[in-house]
Amino acid sequence: MYFYIDPGTGSMLFTILIGVLSAAIYLLRNVAIKLRFAMSGGRQKSADAARIPFVLFTDDKRYWNTFQPICDELERRGQTAVYMTASPDDPALKQSYSHVRTEFIGQGNRAFARMNTLKADVVLATTPGLEVYQWKRSRDARYYMHILHMPNDATLYRMFGLDYFDAVLLTGEYQVRQLRKLEALRKLPEKELPLVGLPYLDRLRARLNEAGPAPEHPVTVLLAPSWGPSGLLTVYGKKLLDALLNTPYHIVVRPHPQSFVSEKPLMDALMAAYPDSDRFEWDRSNDNFEVLRRSDVMISDFSGVIFDFALVFDGPVIYSKTEFDKGPYDAWWLDDELWTFSILNKIGVQLNEGDFNDLGAVIDRCLNAPGFREGRDQARRETWANIGHSAEATVDFMIKTRERLLNPPESKPSRDAA
Repeated sequence: MYFYIDPGTGSMLFTILIGVLSAAIYLLRNVAIKLRFAMSGGRQKSADAARIPFVLFTDDKRYWNTFQPICDELERRGQTAVYMTASPDDPALKQSYSHVRTEFIGQGNRAFARMNTLKADVVLATTPGLEVYQWKRSRDARYYMHILHMPNDATLYRMFGLDYFDAVLLTGEYQVRQLRKLEALRKLPEKELPLVGLPYLDRLRARLNEAGPAPEHPVTVLLAPSWGPSGLLTVYGKKLLDALLNTPYHIVVRPHPQSFVSEKPLMDALMAAYPDSDRFEWDRSNDNFEVLRRSDVMISDFSGVIFDFALVFDGPVIYSKTEFDKGPYDAWWLDDELWTFSILNKIGVQLNEGDFNDLGAVIDRCLNAPGFREGRDQARRETWANIGHSAEATVDFMIKTRERLLNPPESKPSRDAA
């Protein structure tokens, strides 16, 4: 006889199994520590001595651009840390640090099982969902921090994704207001919410300053859509590409890497129908720096690369009108308009399907409207704290937090004490 277990039930059962195994490992390890302590006559080092001062955790290599500036700053200050990744080909694993160790801890649930028995003072992660899914707080880890990896709303995580961190490191004051409202609605204790900024944007900005302006080139339009059913190429496909080729501009199409996995038939068909030419090219390079540097305007949908282009490369954007369902996200709890959408009309032009017949005019308007530069300045002020110093601010907070954990302030005597 065969039994069917639906995916939701299977995930729940696996989560329970992970919890049971984590508890068993924790119990066995504590028994082993006590036995070693007894056999050594009480001379075993304190359990705290084995605790890793700082752990940086990522479930995917694509967040290395956020962690590298932080690891570099920890290394510069001589701080002992371990960077743990669930990607076997994470670029971090090729780094040569003296104080920061990099470690592949397995993929998927194996990585979470490792994190669930972690022994550390401070854990910094880009991964949300602590205490919600398979990832649980380790009994031997003292403090959990989440750092944002995009300059957008802190409520655009799946529900409860940030609730159980001790601190969330933010990029703009509007995010503080969002999370405080969620805490009040859910009757949660207030987290620490320091404004540290965006280390990866700082690194991108420094790289651009060093490289200088792009060499002379024809006016270039970069189409950089996201993937999925609402992505520009999925919705409009050939119709949009034809409209772009009817403009006088050089066109570069850079699909999201996931499109070549989840939408391979579509990508294969489009690349066959629109081969590279002197006016049209596909870009699949691992590093998007050069294509961003030589682009004069970007067309996108809801991809975060919009803000990379607007904030760092100071370029105008054309964004598509998309229907956004707040249902699965923390944003559902709040009536406020999302900052991500409210700022778009200040940094660029909205694209509608009716504009395809004269897309060149839309591009011209976007390129020449002076007000969008002011909008980009506003966006930087609102969503990019500590420009140029984000990694320093992040490490400052990490070190101060650990010092506070190791040396808690002495409690003051009660007024009623005699």
